[in-house]
Amino acid sequence: MVALAGFAATAFGLAPLALDDAAPTQRTVTQSVAPGVMAAQLEALATHDISLYRSDTTRSSDTASSLLRRLNVNDPAAAAFFRSNVIAKTLLNGQGGKMVRASTGASGRLDDLIARYPADNAELRSTHFTRLTVSKASGQFAASVETVPLAAQVRLGSGTIRNSLFAATDASRIPDPVAVKMAEIFANDIDFRRELRRGDTFSVVYEALTADGEPITWNQSSGKVLAAEFISNGKSYSAVWFNDTVSGKGAYFDMAGMSKIRSFLASPMEFSRVTSSFAMRIHPILNTWKQHKGVDFGAPTGTAVRSVGDGVVDFAGKQNGYGNVVEIKHSHERSTLYAHLSRIDVRQGQHIEQGTVIGAVGSTGWATGPHLHFEFKRTGVQVDPTEIAKSSETNTVSPAAKSRFVEMALAVKAQLNAAESTASASSGSGYAE
Repeated sequence: MVALAGFAATAFGLAPLALDDAAPTQRTVTQSVAPGVMAAQLEALATHDISLYRSDTTRSSDTASSLLRRLNVNDPAAAAFFRSNVIAKTLLNGQGGKMVRASTGASGRLDDLIARYPADNAELRSTHFTRLTVSKASGQFAASVETVPLAAQVRLGSGTIRNSLFAATDASRIPDPVAVKMAEIFANDIDFRRELRRGDTFSVVYEALTADGEPITWNQSSGKVLAAEFISNGKSYSAVWFNDTVSGKGAYFDMAGMSKIRSFLASPMEFSRVTSSFAMRIHPILNTWKQHKGVDFGAPTGTAVRSVGDGVVDFAGKQNGYGNVVEIKHSHERSTLYAHLSRIDVRQGQHIEQGTVIGAVGSTGWATGPHLHFEFKRTGVQVDPTEIAKSSETNTVSPAAKSRFVEMALAVKAQLNAAESTASASSGSGYAE
């Protein structure tokens, strides 16, 4: 029994050694390569024309030489053409920010240059752009200009809040107008000044206006939100733009078909900060403890102020310590007041719709700085404006359009899910900044 056990141990120890000692078989293969084909390829490359492209934007201080230099164009004849040609030199007129792309050969000589910028006709700027082209034919430069329609591209975006909404959208390369619109869409659901939390997430489907496929930067109306979803404090809020053919109007609805637009907006300005809430406070001028019967919004002088609901202008003028004031009567014995305005854009008796600009932020009357004092009254008594917007009436998609809305909502939900998945995959952790 002992001998057998020893034999087994000896055999187990020798087997690996025998395998390690076996040298692997090696083979060497030699093959000749003819270099003649390579020479022909190098000769063909030497005679091939190379086109180099570079893009930039114009600056208000640009000259023809400085712009072409940034575009890596080394062509005195081209610079002279931009200084002398009536059409070409308009590229350097006015403000900077015009999108420019230049094409050159290997020597740096200009082949062609295309610039895109806002349409000269102010009425067309929201739908068209100007395309200025400088090209070279038979050794001579020529310039042309035309007005071309803008195109819309659908884009997806998603992100996670770490500091603020705008920090997250900037990190996700989502345009500011889109961020502003999202804040407005969900204003009745989320108080972006107090309720936004680190870790809240959003997804958005929006339109980006493009000029020849390039996203533009000059049109602030760009970035129409088609759909969005915001998850704040574990609760999901959604919105989708839908044209109800029965009513003939487009509006934002949640996935259940309830309108996001209530009878009253949450704020008389698109996006601002509350400097004084509806509460007791020390009056900044009288220096006494007093009930503040409204909400103060801090904003620069000239910031547009809008009506929070449909109504009729009951008063437009000066009113003691309130300075320039607009008061609007709404339905069901409700009214709103907008004070300290730098200007008034409406008149007494005028019928206005929700969102109409009625004036601008100022510091008239008893004000320590530019801000808007806003009041909401029910039967003549001031109430907290932030609570009114959340509890005001809302509408639903008409029954005749319900089936079409449901179909559209399902498709949009798939896009929002794709936006969130793409952001998570690209960031690894799912954070957008």
